[in-house]
Amino acid sequence: MSGGDTASAAHVVEDFYGVVQILSDGTVVRGVEAALQPQATYPAVPGVEWKDVVYHAAHGLRARVYRPSSSVAKLPVLVYFHGGGYCLGSFAQPMFHTFCLRAAAELPAVVLSVQYRLAPEHRLPAAIEDGAYFLSWLRAQSELAADPWLAESADYARTFISGVSAGANLAHHVTVQAASGKLPVHPLRVAGYVLLSAFFGSAERTAAEAEPPADVSLTVDMSDQLWHMSLPVGASRDHAVANPFGPDSPSLTAVDLPPALVVVPGSDVLRDHVRGYAARLKDMGKTVEVVEFEGEQHGFSVLRPSGEALNELMRVLGRFVHTGHMQRLSGHVL
Repeated sequence: MSGGDTASAAHVVEDFYGVVQILSDGTVVRGVEAALQPQATYPAVPGVEWKDVVYHAAHGLRARVYRPSSSVAKLPVLVYFHGGGYCLGSFAQPMFHTFCLRAAAELPAVVLSVQYRLAPEHRLPAAIEDGAYFLSWLRAQSELAADPWLAESADYARTFISGVSAGANLAHHVTVQAASGKLPVHPLRVAGYVLLSAFFGSAERTAAEAEPPADVSLTVDMSDQLWHMSLPVGASRDHAVANPFGPDSPSLTAVDLPPALVVVPGSDVLRDHVRGYAARLKDMGKTVEVVEFEGEQHGFSVLRPSGEALNELMRVLGRFVHTGHMQRLSGHVL
């Protein structure tokens, strides 16, 4: 059989809404993600400058640096990982870009939005390796002062690791590596971490997965398929990346985690996983603040680029990064 015949015989064995397809020969075919993205109007955010930098030349990975254009004081550093179930998304997409513009302006902070390799071309833990590499790159910046924007504006002693959805999952794992000493970060200091609509899972169904809330942005089937396409072949949702408290996950009891801010949307099939994550950490004596946004969907922080829910989230996030602790907050109730 010729090479052409072999190629023509390849057929689709996994299809995520036509946007990511895996063929029988292992080839991955990508469509246009715009069909899955919200048709939203993204507000202009004045007073912020931004640029892209390369942090991993061999993998062609970049980060987008945002800072308030008028700031003269050193600002907290917010590392941000975009969402997309580890299979989709880009730091340059308007919904993530707009969120980072607002965060830089309103917190205020120096925001670093990080590109990472996507599955299924690069299955996990590739993305987590990239996140750890980025933190090592940032540590080098804190020592060498190579980038002038960071040298002028970044207070590395107030570095926060954050992300939305899969990016929140990634933020958890990178924070654990730094807090456990597996990933050296000194003189940079991770002062806290922020999980927005975290993408966690388990082999066992939660109540919200068994009886999903109405009008969700992420369905159980979508979540399952994204894990299937991103985890190592043959792994279950109890894999340590998906389930931080699964049977094969390392214990976090002795890990000196920094304070965590955990944001839970009420209309999210993953809400019980996120609540359970926060509860387990609290039981271990970790410092965790949970803010619930009733009626909001998974990923609301980027799916709804304006509105009172996002305004309140920015206020909550600003208090967290500028005080190092939070009052007990109820979040925005719709």
